[in-house]
Amino acid sequence: MKQISKIMVALGFTDYAQGTFDYAVTLAESLDAELFIASIINSKDVDAVGAISSLGYEVDGEHYIRGIKEERKKLLQGILDQSPCTRCNIPVVFRTGHPIEELLKLTIEENADLIIMGVKGRTDLKNILMGSVAEKMFRKSPVPILSYRDKESSRRLQKRIAS
Repeated sequence: MKQISKIMVALGFTDYAQGTFDYAVTLAESLDAELFIASIINSKDVDAVGAISSLGYEVDGEHYIRGIKEERKKLLQGILDQSPCTRCNIPVVFRTGHPIEELLKLTIEENADLIIMGVKGRTDLKNILMGSVAEKMFRKSPVPILSYRDKESSRRLQKRIAS
């Protein structure tokens, strides 16, 4: 088995972000591996802002991206403040694009040996058990992916199995 020396934690800043990050930190520290954070701003959202702008509203994609990055930086600082990490100088890579494509590109560019991500992003009925980004990443990733589940999700799944 290949030594795990670099881990990418994909954060969408959902309700599971703190747990996912804390899990990644704990694993990275126990393996003495580098850790970096990947955050992808979905280009579909940027395109939607562009469509609204074309209707005469005073918004544009660049301002939207800048605003999202600033919001995520603040959220990340809150996550770091509550984290168990002992070496919290962790690089963050922000990208704009299709989340799956950008995460896969980052995996290769950064030579990640492992990806840690939550199994669920936004709540919707279509992807109730596993988000579509997580599902596609599990199928397409060239490196192993470790899925984080919070205590409540784990409890629900255990109950479903036991039934």
